[in-house]
Amino acid sequence: MKKIKEWFLGLKLNIKITIICMIFVIIPMVALSSWLFRVMEDDTIAERESALLYRLGEGHDEAVKNADSINMSTQFFLSDQGLQNFLAAQKRGEEYTTEELLEFYSRDVASLERMVNNNASLYQIRVYVDSDVMQEMMPILYRKERMDKLSWAADEELYGWKYGYEDRIFDTFGQLYGNREILALITPMETYNEGEIGILEVAMYMDTMFPMVYDSPANQWACFADGSGRFYFSEEKDTAENRQLAEKILQLCQPDEEASVCTIRKNGSRLVVGCQLLRGLDGVLICAEDISEDVAHIHGRRLMFVIIGVAVMALFVCIVNWAVKAVLGKFYKILSSIREVQKGNLDVVIEDCGRDEMGELGSQINAMLVSIKQLTDDNLKHELLVKNTEIRALQNQINAHFIYNVLESIKMMAEIEEKYEISDATTALGRLLRYSMRWTSGNVTVAEELEYIRNYLRLINLRFDYEIYLSENIPEEIMKQEIPKMSLQPIVENAIYHGIEQIAEDTNIYIKGIIEEDDCIIEITDAGRGMSEEEVANLYRKINGELEASGGSGNGIGLKNVQDRIKMNFGEKYGIEIASKLGCYTKIRVRIPMSVREG
Repeated sequence: MKKIKEWFLGLKLNIKITIICMIFVIIPMVALSSWLFRVMEDDTIAERESALLYRLGEGHDEAVKNADSINMSTQFFLSDQGLQNFLAAQKRGEEYTTEELLEFYSRDVASLERMVNNNASLYQIRVYVDSDVMQEMMPILYRKERMDKLSWAADEELYGWKYGYEDRIFDTFGQLYGNREILALITPMETYNEGEIGILEVAMYMDTMFPMVYDSPANQWACFADGSGRFYFSEEKDTAENRQLAEKILQLCQPDEEASVCTIRKNGSRLVVGCQLLRGLDGVLICAEDISEDVAHIHGRRLMFVIIGVAVMALFVCIVNWAVKAVLGKFYKILSSIREVQKGNLDVVIEDCGRDEMGELGSQINAMLVSIKQLTDDNLKHELLVKNTEIRALQNQINAHFIYNVLESIKMMAEIEEKYEISDATTALGRLLRYSMRWTSGNVTVAEELEYIRNYLRLINLRFDYEIYLSENIPEEIMKQEIPKMSLQPIVENAIYHGIEQIAEDTNIYIKGIIEEDDCIIEITDAGRGMSEEEVANLYRKINGELEASGGSGNGIGLKNVQDRIKMNFGEKYGIEIASKLGCYTKIRVRIPMSVREG
């Protein structure tokens, strides 16, 4: 960096100006182009995220609609009294005549079969009965031995949603239906007297339940993850890479009631991914789309813009360099006069070099020389004033040490005479004076300010026949925070003289510290006479400078000073707030930033 600086300083002025102009043009142009193409890229990503949200919403709605259809069909079968009576009779071992079986089939089974056939989205509804002698009535009633051929029949948890299995109750089903994957809701059929009388399977094809999983474009894929962590893809999208990505999407998006999407990078590609919780199905719908081609198109346009920009900048450099050379002709005439001034000759008068900006520069330099002479005289006067101020400050410090020594002597005399109340009062007064007269920066810690308030209240309680108690609840973190010196004591003083003194009885002043994010709040509450809403509003106007606060602390000038100092130190968002109720209390909240000073 040092070598670059030396190189730049060694260049001719016209080259320096040309370089500076280039910098001031190139930096905004680069920043603007970067921002522009960044916005274009963000808009493209936002558009893709919005489209993915829409697709997830459609997939969610389709799955919920199909799940509702399965649930309604389940309830229909569970509530069919004729079917329940037949299954209960089979559980009890009762035998039906041929006529009764025909009547049951034509009346109940045929009705249930019509209901299934009328619902085009359903695959099958089957009832499995644990009986070796029951007459099967396809496609509704089957013996339990048929169910044992299905993969989910061996699950430890038999009931609930079952996903991604093939229909194997007959060997020919795979040839007829192409081994399409199925999902089903498995529900026990029970009665009060007989207990479990059958197992109900309401089935639907997986591609019917989740069409977006099994029908997605080449640059997209979707899957369904059940509550056990198993993933179900279409056959062509079921790869180890997609399964790993699906697990990562679940961790990133944290599925909830609302669909969640985000953008990630994987193997040099940009992907928009998202997921949607399907609470009724105890699973999550996951989707991903590769948007690398769209992003690459934007990057190509950005490269073209850079190439054109470089060509324009080359032309700009030539024009600027020519213009600067033309302007600097008169500059060197003024430079020779300035060098005389640099040698210490303040009586130099620069001749007018023309009526343009360079001529104005000469006139301004002449005026500057006059000002320099005047400032030199003023500086001598200022230095004399500073010296006098330092002497007076040293005298005040000497006087303060004298007062401290006298108070210490009075304290020792009181302790010798066993006048401990006088000794304590003297100690408190000494600490007050030491704190008030101590040379320090504008800010102190909250702990130092509170110690001053404690000593102040010890002296105040000597004046009154009643006692003012101080209660503190301040976290250690706030005790270390910086606050302008003498910013809490005026609030306590205001509470005593305008809230507590008028009721003249034992009472409390409560100081509490609260941490809110990056701010800390110190609340000072007195159980005094309080204020009406109108008084609070007028006080707010005084401390904010809308009304003149003059005539002493009783008119709000103390609080206004505190407000002004806090805002000057920490900014406009900080300051004091007032809450009061007439006859009950007054609460002053001081808001400052959390900032522990070093050392």
